[in-house]
Amino acid sequence: MNRSNGGGSRIGTGTGTRSAAAAAAAAGTGEAAGGGANLLAPRSHNTALVLDLLRTAGAEGISRLELAERTGLTPQAVSKITARLRGEGLATEAGRRASTGGKPRTVLRLVPGAGHALGVHLDRDELRAVLVDLDGTVVAERRAPLDLGAGAETVLEEVARAAEELAAEGLGAGAGPLAAEGAGPCTAGGGRAEAADTPGTPGGGGSGTSGPERLEPPVPGERVPEGLGTSLAEDARPPGGALAAAPTLLGLGVALPGPLDHVRGVLHRVTGFPEWDGYPLRDALERRLGVPVVVDKDTNAAALGLAVGGAGGGAGEDGAGGGSFAYLHLGTGLGAGLVFGGAVHRGARTGAGEFGHQVVQLDGPPCTCGARGCVEALCLAAVARGDLAEAARVLGTGAANLAGLLDVDLVLLGGRTVAAAPEAFVQGVAAVLDARARREGGHDGAVPVRLAPGGMRGVAEGAAQLLLAPLFGRGEGG
Repeated sequence: MNRSNGGGSRIGTGTGTRSAAAAAAAAGTGEAAGGGANLLAPRSHNTALVLDLLRTAGAEGISRLELAERTGLTPQAVSKITARLRGEGLATEAGRRASTGGKPRTVLRLVPGAGHALGVHLDRDELRAVLVDLDGTVVAERRAPLDLGAGAETVLEEVARAAEELAAEGLGAGAGPLAAEGAGPCTAGGGRAEAADTPGTPGGGGSGTSGPERLEPPVPGERVPEGLGTSLAEDARPPGGALAAAPTLLGLGVALPGPLDHVRGVLHRVTGFPEWDGYPLRDALERRLGVPVVVDKDTNAAALGLAVGGAGGGAGEDGAGGGSFAYLHLGTGLGAGLVFGGAVHRGARTGAGEFGHQVVQLDGPPCTCGARGCVEALCLAAVARGDLAEAARVLGTGAANLAGLLDVDLVLLGGRTVAAAPEAFVQGVAAVLDARARREGGHDGAVPVRLAPGGMRGVAEGAAQLLLAPLFGRGEGG
């Protein structure tokens, strides 16, 4: 086995407005996770490998010897990396484990509270926002009504409000003027925002409670050292901004309907809202909040969260998912997130996954995209009529086309419309794929169809992973 001696520099170093996540992704994820590599910048890559194994090991932890065996790094390299991670507060001892010979091995684990990310899902009529720790656990969340067509300034104000409230609640950062004034959560219309509903409850409802809701308290005794904020987050921050007082905050991920340019963070003609065409959402939010921002389509964000969580299957012993799947999101619109080899596929112009606008009926009903007979238009029209069987059949027809074209391992369904009637959609889509498999006469059976885990906040959690996943060398694709 080839072994590398990558030790290294801190995670997330960057310049200007380049995000910590983007810096980590660019610094050395050119080879699939699971093997140490002698890259031009091997230290970042190898640190990501170790961090990901610490993350997947959970509270039980993992020994240095196991880290060396699973990464292919030398024990000396692993010792250097873990020493640095412990010094920065990212890793800590989780006890000792008996060994087959010699003294017991020290076991290490990730410190989830050492870093956080915000994830925001901007739907056409609703905003959902979460604050998660390095382990992806939701620390706090918000949900509020939103009109995506109300104009850029109004939408930015709502995103900033939610971000500031979550940072103040979950991190005790006192971030922003709202926190300083002690103002409660508000909606665009001046009313109070709701604490997010119970995950998986279609379209809201929940417990009916209002105001802040802490879902997971910090782990007792885990103090973040003073230098950690600089090493993980602050190097890449734009100057100033409302969230500058949150030292462990890596940044903000924003997910919304496409099409858009993921690399530049610029929106195109968002379906149904052409006025957003050309708007630099990433730069506008970075100036306002003072933290790195990553913008992506809602379907890509959800697919990333699912891939990091292992929903696509094919996970090896290092925890890296190697499977392929298509995530179909049916809510106020219809789109797809594609994952191949455990990484999100965005395409050459980051426009992959415009699933809802494949034409399946020539001269069919008009779609908000300007075409006619799109899967989205036909599916949503059936939903509006209350004909869920027809909606599932149309969705299944599109899914069968996708499965036939890309030969994916799995189809996952999500979105508020699916969540309102999951059995009808899972069974209806599966029936179409089964019929296709019988016609083709294959011996492997139909592509399985399942309900995506994560419930109603899956997109928001995936948006947070836009910042977190690259730190662990995960989720970046073409």
